[in-house]
Amino acid sequence: MRLPKVDYHMHTPLCGHAVGEPHEYVEQAMRAGLSEIGFSDHAPLVSHEDARYTMNKSQLPLYHQMIEGIQKKYSNFTIKLGLEADYIPGFEKEIKKILDAYPYDFVIGSVHFIDRWAFDDPDEKIKWRDKDINTVYRDYYELLRKSAASRLFDIIGHADLVKKFGHRSSEDLTHEIENTGKVFKDSDVTLEINTSGLRKPVAEIYPALSVLKIYCKRGVPITFSSDSHDPRDVGRDYDKARTLALEAGYKEYRVFKKRKVERVEGL
Repeated sequence: MRLPKVDYHMHTPLCGHAVGEPHEYVEQAMRAGLSEIGFSDHAPLVSHEDARYTMNKSQLPLYHQMIEGIQKKYSNFTIKLGLEADYIPGFEKEIKKILDAYPYDFVIGSVHFIDRWAFDDPDEKIKWRDKDINTVYRDYYELLRKSAASRLFDIIGHADLVKKFGHRSSEDLTHEIENTGKVFKDSDVTLEINTSGLRKPVAEIYPALSVLKIYCKRGVPITFSSDSHDPRDVGRDYDKARTLALEAGYKEYRVFKKRKVERVEGL
């Protein structure tokens, strides 16, 4: 089976919740048969500082040095440098300032917070008990649309992360997802197929097949990631990711460099 050859979503211990050193991620990528990877550790939060989730601003130079160091060490293997940045409405200028300060190869935009509630954090899971699940889903998709429309990001991360703990909306979300797909397409963002959901309570890739089919019909392009916080997960479950992409109707995926689409590869 021909597997995707890129993995654009992996972390370092600087984010406060990942293990392993960058060289371990690189070596696992080589064993997994990837042709290139991209680090995308959590950018500093612009709304507040929390060492459980992201590095702080003073650590950004260290992050750059770490990845530049392994780029030199593994000069025969393509290693790209990106960020995963949280979309926080009202802080677009602050986000842009961080992203413009270094020549990244790509930036992943993610929604982890709804009104500062870290809805995907196991320590915050208990708060789901007091939430209307349908409202949470609607709020989540609205934030996804705003994140794409901001044009701050190249890739949208784990685009149905809200399902992580298995909470499901009782409403038909087709209209929400179709609207989101339209905004993704209009904003020319790329969607990642993220295998980390298979390692979470929901046990399902982000996004689900039904969601991915809608995005495919809208013409939203894709790339692939493992969202690794442990070197052992680099390139993990890429056979399942490829199958999902093909079932949704995709035939190719994007490769990035210097925040541009460098090329497309066939599945």
